[in-house]
Amino acid sequence: MVGLTLALLLAREGVPTLLIERKSKAAMENPVKDGRAIAIAYGSRRILEGAGAWEGMAPSASPIFDIAVIERNAPFHVHYDHRELGNEPLGHIVEHDAVLRALYAAAVKEKALTILDHAEVAAFDADAYGCRLTLTDGREVQAKLAVAADGKRSALRAMAGIGVQEKDYKQLAMTCTLACAKPHDGLAMEKFLPSGPFAALPMLGNRVSIVWTEPKERGESLMRVDEALFMEALRERMGDFLGEVTLEGKRHAYPLTFLQAREYIAPRLALAGDAAHAIHPLAGQGVNLGLRDAAALAELVAARAKLGLDAGDAALLSRYSRWRRFDALAMILATDGLNTLFSTDFPPLKAARNLGFGAVNATKPIKRFLMRHAMGMVGKLPNVVAKKTA
Repeated sequence: MVGLTLALLLAREGVPTLLIERKSKAAMENPVKDGRAIAIAYGSRRILEGAGAWEGMAPSASPIFDIAVIERNAPFHVHYDHRELGNEPLGHIVEHDAVLRALYAAAVKEKALTILDHAEVAAFDADAYGCRLTLTDGREVQAKLAVAADGKRSALRAMAGIGVQEKDYKQLAMTCTLACAKPHDGLAMEKFLPSGPFAALPMLGNRVSIVWTEPKERGESLMRVDEALFMEALRERMGDFLGEVTLEGKRHAYPLTFLQAREYIAPRLALAGDAAHAIHPLAGQGVNLGLRDAAALAELVAARAKLGLDAGDAALLSRYSRWRRFDALAMILATDGLNTLFSTDFPPLKAARNLGFGAVNATKPIKRFLMRHAMGMVGKLPNVVAKKTA
């Protein structure tokens, strides 16, 4: 998602761009459903609009009008209502395959964008004038700048010798889709339990996407039991606010790890998305963080290219690194800290959490700031996000 978005943003600014993609064009045209639904924050929707891809996924997007953050047995919960900031939804939930399909459909229309499918990078070299990428089939590509948007296990990052900091949460995120008897009315619910966060995210057709985190061994056991037992455990954690719910499709599971690249740049190379940072999914901000990487880098590259300057030199890369590391570090600390804070029943911490929940609800400026943060509208924003809507 991040690589396609970056390529689109650059191409639409007239920057000649080459996308090297491991998958085939047929696979990109019809992505496999993998149980994931993506939380697209309001700011990220603006990025996707700027990339020319939002129109293609909008029919599959379910708006988030309210967010409820709940701790089990706590006297308070936090409620975010989009009407406190205006009429726009706080974000949207879109199935992963619908996002990819819309991005690829937009990409094939851009004249400045060339897509090499079924291609992988075997070697990367850089000097003062540019970089050279050798593909596994022997072809060579030369450019002013290469961007590694090839995921948490980035091969290009390793070729550049960039190390990582990594942490195994020893948790499993289980995902599935439920059909609901009662309307969700655009409510996204995040419940913090001692075993891990549990989220129900609104989808079209009165369905919800579940992201359910458990300690790894317990999660693996739940994935092995039959559907009836799985649903019994799920209903116990979810509650009955959506009435009777039934499983739609398959269950999926993903081990959770944190990853932060020690550097976001190397000579003639920038990291974006999960290649730079992979965070806990409890706030649904991982993809949004990566999309802001794409928008920031596209803005910097396009500005230099229009002036006829080197679009991959050290000055540009340094600006990109300073800009994005601060945003990423803040999100990493927030998600990692929240996961640790809510994964304990230690009485003093429980009392502190309750006080915090009460303070957020009672203090409108704090609440509005946190809402804008969830919408991706806080901090140094790329122009495509900060611009006023027409």
